[in-house]
Amino acid sequence: MRQIVISLFLFMASFSPLHAQQSDQSGIENTIQSQIDAFINDDFEQAFTYASPTIKSIFGNSDRFGQMVRNGYPMVWRPADIRFLELREVNGAPWQRVMIRDQTGAFHILDYEMLSTEMGWRINGVQLLPAPDIGA
Repeated sequence: MRQIVISLFLFMASFSPLHAQQSDQSGIENTIQSQIDAFINDDFEQAFTYASPTIKSIFGNSDRFGQMVRNGYPMVWRPADIRFLELREVNGAPWQRVMIRDQTGAFHILDYEMLSTEMGWRINGVQLLPAPDIGA
């Protein structure tokens, strides 16, 4: 009987919001990492596939999208290191915070707004956050 209760508990836990959030976080991180990997390989066509329909309509094609990333987000185009920070919900949308160290050693904090679509997680926007004040 005890084993049945434990099995039932484990089965129910697999449907808990925590399990769903962990699954979402994994999918979100994979989407962001896959897009960054495509940028590193200068495969802007592949990188564009991870953009949400809204972002795709704004830029129209992968060439314009790639130009925007190279000019506006060089740390994403050529990162030296990436660290995923917290995933949180803002006004009903999931936002993934990411810390990127660029090729010069500078750190940047970015917020990725994510959108769940039939094709999986897509990036619906990226905000470069101001550097935190660091005092002595």
